[in-house]
Amino acid sequence: MNIGFVGLGVMGAHMAENLARAGHAVKGSDLRKIDVPGVAWAGTPAQAAAGADVVFTSLPGPKEVEALAATLGAAMARGTAWFDLTTNSPACVRRMHASLAERGIAFLDAPVSGGKAGARSGRLAIWVGGEQAVYRRFEPVLRAIGDQPFYVGPVGAGSIAKLAHNAASFTVQTALAEIFTLGVKAGVEPLALFQALRHGATGRKRTFDRLAEQYLPGAYDPPTFAVRLAHKDLSLALELAREVGVPMQVAERAYADFEEAMRRGWSERDSRTPMLLQNERAGVSPHVPAEKLREVLG
Repeated sequence: MNIGFVGLGVMGAHMAENLARAGHAVKGSDLRKIDVPGVAWAGTPAQAAAGADVVFTSLPGPKEVEALAATLGAAMARGTAWFDLTTNSPACVRRMHASLAERGIAFLDAPVSGGKAGARSGRLAIWVGGEQAVYRRFEPVLRAIGDQPFYVGPVGAGSIAKLAHNAASFTVQTALAEIFTLGVKAGVEPLALFQALRHGATGRKRTFDRLAEQYLPGAYDPPTFAVRLAHKDLSLALELAREVGVPMQVAERAYADFEEAMRRGWSERDSRTPMLLQNERAGVSPHVPAEKLREVLG
């Protein structure tokens, strides 16, 4: 397949090389000339897109992607597709989708996760939003870039999934820094603390798999661990933090929800029940039938 690739940076160069290694004819473009094994150099983005069946962009953000809309739209033929691998704004990709649809070009948001190492090895998640038929048509090409392409939903859905993932990642790392500084400053050797935390119930689980236990099914009763016990444990942890002088902003925020849960009379419900408070604040109630979750989790 003829492929245009715009953005041969830290991630893009490896992804373009993997496409070429898979036997595709790849033309690449960047702000500066970059030699990528198997990839023919194109002087401009328009030259990279000319004659391509599909174009990939891997750029810093929405501004850079939107700046290429007219250029690539004019260079691409009707019936072709543009997959944007950038971590982008849902509003931007929806504008791009609407504009390019008028030219008969399919635009899909397809942000990736896995970093530079994943781009090199081909071990990337690719979250795709757009027309499912177009995704299916080009899925074999996507598999040359990443081993986990996944169709999320309509245009913008891929970007939403990526932003949700990264927000979770950065929030969790903040919480982990809090609890680790607490444990170390309170007197536990860092490596011993690391090993201890890994061996606990949370440490043994994949982060997002825990959502399938009570939150997504919406089943908080009977409890596996009561709110009152979690409230007590979090109270003791925050008491310890004050004793040793460790600020715990994320934990304090969590504690506020447990306090509210206790006030509502949820003390004997499951310790994940306070998650319902966020559903109330957001005005949404995520729910997945248990049988569907079992299909996904195997």
